Amino acid sequence: MSSRNVTRADLAQAVAQAVGLPRNDAIDLAEQVLKEICDTFERGENVKLSGFGQFTVRSKSQRMGRNPKTGIEVPIEPRRVVTFTPSRKLKEHVNRTSEDR
Repeated sequence: MSSRNVTRADLAQAVAQAVGLPRNDAIDLAEQVLKEICDTFERGENVKLSGFGQFTVRSKSQRMGRNPKTGIEVPIEPRRVVTFTPSRKLKEHVNRTSEDR
């Protein structure tokens, strides 16, 4: 299994090749999409991409944690986290064997 990560530049290049946009326009488009997703999270809203999955913003309350090195209990501040639930289509795509492809 490859440990290579897909970067913003990789996504922009794939869009540029698929749609025929100039590379700089594709980079701007990818940045705008990611910015809109981040702005949506800031407002506390969820993002659902049909056929891909759903990103959900959850609020976590304050709780007590433990420093693993010292064993001292420390409070963990309340925060919001983003969770991802893949769609059934994405799960099926990921779990296809090489023979199915």
